[in-house]
Amino acid sequence: MTAASLVWFRTDLRLADNPALSAAVAAGGPVACLYVLDDGLRRPPGGAMRWWLHHSLATLAGALAERGGALWLARGDPAVIVPRFAQALGAGRVFWNRRYGAQERALDAQIKADLRSRSLEVESFNATLLREPWAVQTQGGTPFKVFTPFWRSAQALGPFAAPLPAPGRIAAPTLPSGLNVTGLDALALLPTRPNWAVGLWASWTPGEAGAAEALGDFLVGPLAGYASNRDRPDRTGTSRLSPHLAFGEIGPRQIVRALLLATDTGASAAQPADVSRFLAELGWREFSYHLLFHNPDLPRKNHQPKFDAFPWRSDPAALVAWQRGRTGYPIVDAGMRQLWQTGWMHNRVRMVVASFLIKHLLLDWRLGEAWFHDTLVDADPANNAASWQWVAGSGADAAPYYRIFNPMTQGETFDPDGTYVRTYVPELARLPAAHIHAPWQAPAMVLATAGVRLGIDYPQPLVDHAAARARALAAFKSLSA
Repeated sequence: MTAASLVWFRTDLRLADNPALSAAVAAGGPVACLYVLDDGLRRPPGGAMRWWLHHSLATLAGALAERGGALWLARGDPAVIVPRFAQALGAGRVFWNRRYGAQERALDAQIKADLRSRSLEVESFNATLLREPWAVQTQGGTPFKVFTPFWRSAQALGPFAAPLPAPGRIAAPTLPSGLNVTGLDALALLPTRPNWAVGLWASWTPGEAGAAEALGDFLVGPLAGYASNRDRPDRTGTSRLSPHLAFGEIGPRQIVRALLLATDTGASAAQPADVSRFLAELGWREFSYHLLFHNPDLPRKNHQPKFDAFPWRSDPAALVAWQRGRTGYPIVDAGMRQLWQTGWMHNRVRMVVASFLIKHLLLDWRLGEAWFHDTLVDADPANNAASWQWVAGSGADAAPYYRIFNPMTQGETFDPDGTYVRTYVPELARLPAAHIHAPWQAPAMVLATAGVRLGIDYPQPLVDHAAARARALAAFKSLSA
């Protein structure tokens, strides 16, 4: 009888295009599926991601059960638990899909060496990226530092690999006596007192089926017009696939294949510019992992060392005002409240709120990156860090220091009717569009008619834009002085 295979699930919570699972099924014999909640991570998942993880694991367990499989859950140190499960099963093979953070890579290498010393076959696969981080290099054989040539080179390597189908039948082994597995509720991933996740349920459907539905809706809808609508938070113009990607409920190969099929068959009315722009967003995700792989301290250290001398301010009260959406700048506050309510924020607004924290308030980008890590359902370790450093100017291919978003003109340009602000800052809902992005400039009669008392119902601006901009420019210029 063929020995059992053990599949260690991590950030790949799906059945389709899961190379580790497919390899285990192809090997024959029973397939044990294991997820370990690792309490030893340097950066454990934030509260919003823990909520998502609970429901993603539940849907994965259900999908496996429908095919005859089972998902075993454990909590603790994977370096102890994975070999213990493999040994108790009498497994001949252990498979997993790769992760790219330094701590995770070191852990995987340790476990791989341990298992091989026990004469087990161990193999890892790429389920996360279109290209491995080491596969895309400059002509000089070094990592890319600029996105555009990176993405051009990544595409020039040839067609992206085709996604794998989901296995049909998965034969689960009997749980060996002496092995401890835990129930999902015992992992304590959900918030309780208070239960702040009500808004998340209203916004998302975690799991592989939810990811497929979101992709399908996007391809027949917002993809057509994506190039022009992607920057409009007042419209449904983006894919909202980022949390599904972050948990591996869908993979980029699946997205690319479905995208090309939809455009080739005419199922989508998207134009080449829409397709190119959307693919570039997947490319930025690839570039972020490229940066993280080659710069393991990306979430903690300035990619450009000169920023170590930046004169950051300490202002706990301003940080809390930003976190709670009480800065007095409506587009900023709408974004921060959308984040708190739904665990997600429109990408254009992410840039605006990040610029405000860094350049208007002169607060360290790492404070913002940490807040996003805790509150986003799509807090991808590579994307989050790379994007915050991009806005700060400290990262690779970073925005220039003098690019300081004006929150009023950003609102007027991308939320011209104030629809987005009215949704998340309801105290301003009755203000006319002409004044909703700068209520402090509205005539007293307009404010009174709208029922807005500045400083009472809605805060005065935390800082003056012109003064904050001048202060930021002086701080950034000091780095080259």
